[in-house]
Amino acid sequence: MVAIALGVSMIVVDTTIVNVITPSVIDDLGISSSQAQWVQESYAIMFAALLLLFGRVADLVGARRVFVLGAVVFGVTSLLAGIASSGNVLILARFLQGAAGAMLLPTSLSLLNQTFTGKARGQAYAVWGSTIGAATALGPVLGGWLSEHASWRWAFGINIPLVVVIVALSLVFIPMSKRTAGRVDVPGALLSFAGLAALAFGLIEGRVYGWVTSRSPFTVLGQTWDGGLSPVFVALVIAAALLALFVRRQVSLSRNGSGGEPLMNTRLFRISSFRNGNIATLIIGLGEFGIIAVIPLWLQFTLGYTSLEAGFALVPLALGSFLASGLSFGLKLSALALVRIGLVLEAVTLAALGVVAATTSAPWWSVALVLFGYGIGVGFATAQVTNVVLADVPDDQGGQGSGIQSTFRQLGSALGIAAITTIFFSALDNGVRTNLRAEDLPGDQIDRFAAAVTDSAGAVIAPLAGDPVTAVVARAARDAMTHGVELGSYVAAGFLVLGVLATLLIPAPRTAVTAEIPEELPV
Repeated sequence: MVAIALGVSMIVVDTTIVNVITPSVIDDLGISSSQAQWVQESYAIMFAALLLLFGRVADLVGARRVFVLGAVVFGVTSLLAGIASSGNVLILARFLQGAAGAMLLPTSLSLLNQTFTGKARGQAYAVWGSTIGAATALGPVLGGWLSEHASWRWAFGINIPLVVVIVALSLVFIPMSKRTAGRVDVPGALLSFAGLAALAFGLIEGRVYGWVTSRSPFTVLGQTWDGGLSPVFVALVIAAALLALFVRRQVSLSRNGSGGEPLMNTRLFRISSFRNGNIATLIIGLGEFGIIAVIPLWLQFTLGYTSLEAGFALVPLALGSFLASGLSFGLKLSALALVRIGLVLEAVTLAALGVVAATTSAPWWSVALVLFGYGIGVGFATAQVTNVVLADVPDDQGGQGSGIQSTFRQLGSALGIAAITTIFFSALDNGVRTNLRAEDLPGDQIDRFAAAVTDSAGAVIAPLAGDPVTAVVARAARDAMTHGVELGSYVAAGFLVLGVLATLLIPAPRTAVTAEIPEELPV
């Protein structure tokens, strides 16, 4: 359990830690804003694109082998990132880190499924899910501390001793996993990889490059895309086409087996708890972590926290998540009941966050209290939804089931981040313009200041506040950013209410050890 929890923590922390260390990377390596964007997003794109493939590979060659190999590759690529002498080398390392992370996440679930049974399995899932919630919050803390007291390079260097511990524990305590006969569906793997990569790119970069028409130049490998249709729109169209072909192929292979074995066994969706649980997972992802992407910006640029203080402000979320994990061991409630309790608590606390943000000066304790309650909700819901989704999946399909569930979770998270950040930055831009119009500023100045505040994600607010001439702009920006957090919190809470409703479609699970895939899809 320790080996798996450390592995999951490592890949989640590397998702959030880079957001905090990016300014230090820019200063040290002298990279462009486009390169900085790719340092942040390359990991997430590759991670999402390969989850299905490595879930299937885990079934074929054994989950422990893939997990250990993923940890080793993660360590090597972390070393490459830590010693990178240029932005291009760092971006390459981040792409490879994303691939290694995709080896670790679905196999960690498969290993839990194989190692634990009965009540212990539910407790193991609780620890697994709470680890994700806690690591999401701890990433900014660690990144902020390293940026202020050491070097951004240690944000990657600390992974290396962790990898040594993970590999050692895995080899000693995790039994060798069973293999299943078969092979990888190569055409399906290519369609899946390209389609999911294009989809992840579109969801992540839509706000930056425009959803339909280009709003800023897109540069990759020295080539620039500027004007006309946005690269995001093109990527989403390509993703839809490729994923449609992928699903068609998987359905065909799952039905009759002609042409090989499927990368994603669509017969698994005949299991009601798996099918409806994944739908709920996708919806839950919309509301669960999108708001975490914008809270640090509000804390730093509106309330005046340092990057380290903003990171520490998220610690109550981690504490609440771990507390919920411990509480779930003693509660005589089903996993599905805990998911619903957690989602209701998340929705209530996110709505409370909107109320807190709307106050003129949100005291630190009020933010901490809300995030603590939110963390408890995450600890119940995120921890136990995996237990619900995989409860009836046969053990020999555990890798595929875990890969599919991880993909739904990741896509839900990407959709949520895209939705909440778009709402936040749209509110920020519109709010700055509205507030400055009330100050009777000229239109060209309003456009220039609104663009500066939005494009910098609020980083220019402090310099603007320091100049008496532009202090009014800083006040307008802080008010607009506060409104953005308030609106984003309410929207995220609404998504989670939909998640609660989606769980009503999930039936009580059967015993996973004896579960078989039904021959017909239930009506």
